[in-house]
This record gives sequence, C-alpha cells and structure tokens, in this order.
Amino acid sequence: MGVCGGPAVRVLVLAAAWALGGGQVRYSVPEEAKAGTVVGRLAQDLGLEAGEAEARRLRLVAQGRRASVEVSGASGALVVSSRLDREELCGKSAPCALRLEVLVERPLRVFHVELEVTDINDNAPLFPAARRNLSIAEFTTLPGSRFPLEGASDADIGANAQLSYSLSPSEHFRIEEENTKSRSKSLFLVLAKPLDRESVPVHRLVLTASDGGRPSLSGTMELVVSVLDANDNAPQFNQSVYNVVLPEDAFEGTLVTWVNATDMDVGSNREVIYEIETFVPPSASDVFSIDGKSGEIRLTGALDFETVNFYDLHVKATDKGTPPLSGHCKVVVEVLDVNDNAPEVWVTSLSVPVPEDAAVGTVVALLSVSDRDSGANGRVRCAVWPAAPFGLVATFAGSYSLVLREALDRERVSEYEVEVRAEDGGAPPLRASRGVRVPVSDVNDNAPAFAQAVYTVLARENNAAGAELARLWARDPDEAGNGRVSYSVWEGGGGGAAPGGGWRAASSYVSVDAESGRLRALQPLDYEEVQVLQFEVRAVDAGEPPLCGNATVQLFVVDENDNAPALLPAAGGGPGPGAAGSAASGPGSGAWWAWAAWGAPAGQVVAKIRAVDADSGYNAWLRYELWEPRGKGPFRVGLYSGEVSTARALEEADGPRQRLVIVVRDHGEPARSATATLSVSLVEGAEAALAAAGSSSAASGPGLRAAEGGPAAAAAAATTNVWLVVAICAVSSLFLLAVVLYGASRWAPRAAVLSGPGPATLVCASEVGSWSYSQRQSRSLCVADGAGKSDLMVFSPNVPPPPGPAAKETQPQPPALLDTVSGPPLPPSLPPSLCPSVPPSLACRPFPRRPLPAAALLARPVGRRWWEPG
Repeated sequence: MGVCGGPAVRVLVLAAAWALGGGQVRYSVPEEAKAGTVVGRLAQDLGLEAGEAEARRLRLVAQGRRASVEVSGASGALVVSSRLDREELCGKSAPCALRLEVLVERPLRVFHVELEVTDINDNAPLFPAARRNLSIAEFTTLPGSRFPLEGASDADIGANAQLSYSLSPSEHFRIEEENTKSRSKSLFLVLAKPLDRESVPVHRLVLTASDGGRPSLSGTMELVVSVLDANDNAPQFNQSVYNVVLPEDAFEGTLVTWVNATDMDVGSNREVIYEIETFVPPSASDVFSIDGKSGEIRLTGALDFETVNFYDLHVKATDKGTPPLSGHCKVVVEVLDVNDNAPEVWVTSLSVPVPEDAAVGTVVALLSVSDRDSGANGRVRCAVWPAAPFGLVATFAGSYSLVLREALDRERVSEYEVEVRAEDGGAPPLRASRGVRVPVSDVNDNAPAFAQAVYTVLARENNAAGAELARLWARDPDEAGNGRVSYSVWEGGGGGAAPGGGWRAASSYVSVDAESGRLRALQPLDYEEVQVLQFEVRAVDAGEPPLCGNATVQLFVVDENDNAPALLPAAGGGPGPGAAGSAASGPGSGAWWAWAAWGAPAGQVVAKIRAVDADSGYNAWLRYELWEPRGKGPFRVGLYSGEVSTARALEEADGPRQRLVIVVRDHGEPARSATATLSVSLVEGAEAALAAAGSSSAASGPGLRAAEGGPAAAAAAATTNVWLVVAICAVSSLFLLAVVLYGASRWAPRAAVLSGPGPATLVCASEVGSWSYSQRQSRSLCVADGAGKSDLMVFSPNVPPPPGPAAKETQPQPPALLDTVSGPPLPPSLPPSLCPSVPPSLACRPFPRRPLPAAALLARPVGRRWWEPG
C-alpha cells in the first residue's frame, strides 16, 4: 500500500495546492524576446517532480492562433518558440495577456496559464503624411492665429507612446498642444509674427514628434506655408520723366516710347492699367494714345513742327487690387523740323520705241523736275540709272533731256526700264524717282544659226518614202519676219556616191520641210547604192535684206540584210585537188565538181567554194556549212574559208563519187543563204593527176564540155607511160615546193601593219574581226593568223570623196584581195556612227591612228579576242 499510495498522495497534494492558488499560473515576458528564452518553470509550478513532465506528457493545447511559446519536454519549462510582437497580438490593449491551456495525462488534468507580454519601445511616432501644405494671407492674418494640425501616432503603449512635439526654429511660427477631454491632445501651428509675401513667399518648417521611451524614438513632418498676397504695394515707374525726340515726318503708328510700371504684389494686385491723365496742349489727345496693357505710346495723328513743337503727357498706372493703388510719371515729346518735301519728276515728252540702229545722241524723252521746299532743301540734283546706255542733259533750270549714249542691241536687251532719280540738298536729303520704259524695235541684223555646224544622221536602208530622218533647227534672235526661218537643201552643197562611181544630187534622196526643218527621205535608201550622203541645209530669214546660215548634214545609211550570198565561179586552173569546176551556177545555188585520189590523207584540200555578199558588216560575213551528207562523212568544209578537205583518209569503200551539198549563210538578222552542190570523183592517184592535166588543157574551151570529157581523156591517157612519168614528176615537184613554201611562211617574221598618220579613228573590235572608218581616205592592212593558213585582206573606207577635181586625185584604189587558203575573213568596214547597230559583243572605242609595230593587229581563230593597238 505504501508503494501504491505514493502517487495518489502527490496528486492530492497537487490538487490541494492548485485549489489554494486559484487554479492559475501567471508569467510575464517582454515582447521581441529571442526564441529559446525561458518564461517559467511550468512543471515545477504545477507541482510536478523532476522527470514527471515528460512521463506524464505535459503539453500545451493548440488553439486557433499559433502560440509563440512551447513546453520543453525534458525540463518542463515554458520557453519562447517564435517572435512575440505585442502590437500584433494585442494592438493598443493593455495589459496584453495570452491564455494558455496545459494538459497533463495520467491522470488527465487541464491547467490554465496566463502569459503577459510586456511592451518595449520598438515603434517610432508616425505622422499621417510626410508633408502638409498651408496657405496664410500676409498682413491680414493677425499674430496668435492658430491652425490645427493632425498629430502623430505611436503603436506602443504607456510611456513609450507618450508624445511630445517640437518645431524647427522660426520667428514667425510656434507649436502648441492642448489637452482636451478626448483621449488625444490637440495640436496647433500658431502665427507669432505677421507675414510679408514680398520678403518670404514660402516658409518651410519641420515638425518633430518624440515618444517617452528609453531610448526615445521620433518622427517628422514637413510643413509648407505659402504666403498669400495682399494689395500693399503701389505701382512704381522705372522713370519719373521720359524724354522723347520725334521728327515731324514720323508716320502714324510710330512708337513714341514705352512706359513701364512694376508692382511687387502678385495676381490681380500686380496687374497694371495705363492711361494718359493730362494732355498739354489739349490737342495732343488727337496725336498720342497709350495702350492700357503694354504702356506703349504711339502716334495717332501727324506732327507739324510749325504748329506745335513741344508736348507734355501725364501718365498714371493703376493696379487692380482692392482698394486700387496708382503711380504717376511724365512724358515730354520734342518735335524736330525735317526736310519733309521731296522733289517731283514729270515726263513731258516720250518718243518710243527706239530702233536698235538709232544714232548716239538721239533724244528719247523730255523731263521736268521741281521741289516745293526752299533754300538748300529746294536745290535738286538729277541722275539716270542705269548709267548706260542713256544719259541726262540739262537744257535749262528744272528741265532735262534723256538722250542715247551707246549703241543698242535688241537681241541683248529688248526693253529698258530707265529710272530718273532726283535728290534735294536737305539734311537728310529727300529723293524722288520716275521710271521711263523704253522699248527697242528690231532690225534684221542677225542671220539664222544652227546649233551644230555638222549633223550626223543615221537612216536604215529600205526605209519608207517620206519617212522623217531628223529635225534641224536654226535660231534667229530677231523677231517677227526678221526671225522667221525657212529651210531648204542647197543643191550645190553635196550629194552621194551613185553606182558606177558617179555622184547624184542630195535633193534626189532627201528634202527639208521649209517651215519645220524636218528632214525626210524622198525614196527608199539602198546601202548598196549609197552609203553616205553629205549635203548642206540652208536657213533663210524673212528680213529685208534676208540673211542665211548653213549646216552640213552627214547621212549614213545603215545596212540591212537584204542581199543573199552569191556563189562565184571557179578560179582558173581546172578541177582537181584544191580546185573546183562549176557546171552551172545561179544567184542562189550552183553545181561544182572536183577530183580526189584514193588514199589521200586527212586534211587535204579538195576544193574551195567562193561566195560574196553585197551587204556590209555582219550582214556580209559568210560562213560555210556542210548540209549533206550529215554525220561522219569523208569530207568537211571550213566554217569561214569555204575549203572542202578530207576529214579522214579516203578508201575504196567510199565509192567512186561523193555528192556534197554546202550551204553558205551570212550573219544578218534574219540570215540569208545560198546552196552549192559539189560532186567529188574518187580516182587513183595517177588518174587524178592526168585528169587534172586534161582539164587544164581543156579550160580554154567551154567549161561544161571540159567537165564531160575529162574522165574519157584521163582513161585514154592512162595507157600512155610517158604521161604517167610526167604526172609523177609533176606531183613530186609540187609536193616539195609546197613543203618549202609552208616552212617559209611559218617561220618568216610577220609583216608590219602600216597606217599613215591622221586624226583619231573609231575602231570596232570583236572576237571575229575588226574594222575601222575615217573620213579621210586611208587603208588598213590586216594580217590574219590561222591554224597554218591565213588571209590577207585590205579594206578601204566607204566614205565617198567630195565632188570636184580634188576628188579624182584622192580617189582610193580598189581594194586588193589576196586569196589563199584562209581562215575566217574580216567583216567589211563600217562608219563609226554605225558601231552601235552591230551586235553587243563588239566594243567601240576611239584611238589615234599612228604607225604600229609589225604584230600590232593579228587575227586569231574564232573564239579568241583580237589584239588591239597599244
């Protein structure tokens, strides 16, 4: 029983102690205590022995609000678990007590614990706003006037919340507190001294609130006191007397002076109204006026020194305050006498217009000059402006003549504005002027003049009759009939080259419209007939006597591709390897025949097709194409040379005869062509030689019969051994000679290209050739370098010489054509003005003609560029 009775006894003792103590345990802890701070020995105060707090599970019962204390399980002490803020827990309530429930199990008991959180000074006083604005009137607000202010608040309680106020030093304000029956004090800003806005318009004060804590905390608020204005200042002028000097000829609206009064007040108290209070003499009220707002005094009437020479004006400035205040000043105006009468000029007689060929000294007008003033102010001097070409001559007092001093030119100046200027002797002098308009009449003293001495005109051939080629215009600065120009082609001015080397008058090709100057073609132009027309156009005016001017027109006819290639007959020598005979030919086709020996190596020339084109430039640049047979035949044709050669060694399988169809085309747009049919007989070597010899002997007879009898003669000669030996020797000799000539041509130095000195020449170069043109007669020597073969061609310009005996002496020689086995020929020459009409691949550029080195101009194979002069 002793064992079991011990706990029961302790419980009874605890219950008795609890009952005696009123059943409650009280603790106190300051706010903001750190976590872990021991509030009280809860287990011991509840009568529990050491170790029983944990055994009997002593703990706090959680409530709706999170507790900031907890029970330590081992010791049973009540400790702070989180931040305690009295103002957050209780606000302004005092005291701040927290009621806690403590639970003990075995047996189950509930205890009430009261925890008081004491205040510390952790909050500074706080004003409702950081700044307060006040407005107080100057002078009208008496000293002792109070203006209520809202005080500061402190979240603490007790002495920590007891506030005291102080104001920054000021001689005009102080702070007062007043206790009332309410829970808070009343705070006032008291005016200690009258305010003056003109001295200090704004007062800035700092109100400070301090609490009673230790240490003390404080808060501040800025007080901004704006001083309101009162009308306590009268307007003041910057001058008491204004002295003004005015000339008597001052015009109405002239600013006499500007009076200015200032008021130290603001607002309506500062607004000033001006008025002239008194006029001396009274008639000045019609002469002067003042702007009520700006204070500007202006003239409203005319001044006259002879009537009044002195004025007194009394000006008042009044503000808009209540009551209004005013200030005064005086304006003294002195009038000066001036030379107020200007000279006058009249034109009494005028003789216009003046012909431009009028003689020097001709009188144009009569003038009269006067001045109403007297003395020096009435003495007048006259001059004319501009000083030329007219002048003034004084006839007698106050009269002048306007005369011609220089020759006139209507085309330079058609009308003169002459100004006659008069100046009196006053101080300052007055001036007057009179304008005189002098027109100049025209005489026919200018001939029509063209804008260019030489006109260059391009015209395509085959143009329509009546087509407009160009428009010429001549300027004649004269007027009316003297400047009306008519145009005509001067018959003696030139012409164009006609077929056969003759000349035709330019009027047979072109005409000029007499009024408009339009140049028109009378008939379609043919480039093959005439390439260049050079003639003169005459412009004649309708004056008396008529005058004329001339201009030279160079009309270049631009070639069109209107001529197809024409096949040429075979060259002398008869058919055989390297030559061809013609059986028939026509303008667009031809039949040719030739022999070739079996076993002939590749590259051996069998024949050469020759063709020409009457066109020029690209339109006359020919190329040869093998039309039949297509594919890999035994023969081929040179693209630009027309040479028919073996493409491979000839075999018996090729048959006894080959028929070749060759098409010759030019490079025009569209291209034109001709067709040649070549029959090649394949024979033995000896037969070919004999056939060639037989054809040579038969060349003197009809060609057609020679073509038909050639094979029979060759068959008959085959039986003769002598002819066979002769043929073999001839072939061998020719072969050796060809080898020697070939070697000499390959290794011999190039011939120089010669060109005489002359003016700059326009050269057009392309990948396939070049050509040049100059108005002077010259020749160009071009050397072509092919793949072992070359053409040597000489071209002369297409410009016809001028008519007359000199033309015969400078008539160019016919161009020489040296035909060999050749590469692509050069295109014929073109005028420089026609270069833009050739294909874009050509480049045109001028260069001076001068002696060139030997290899300066070389023709390269198609696909490469030509060398140009350095």
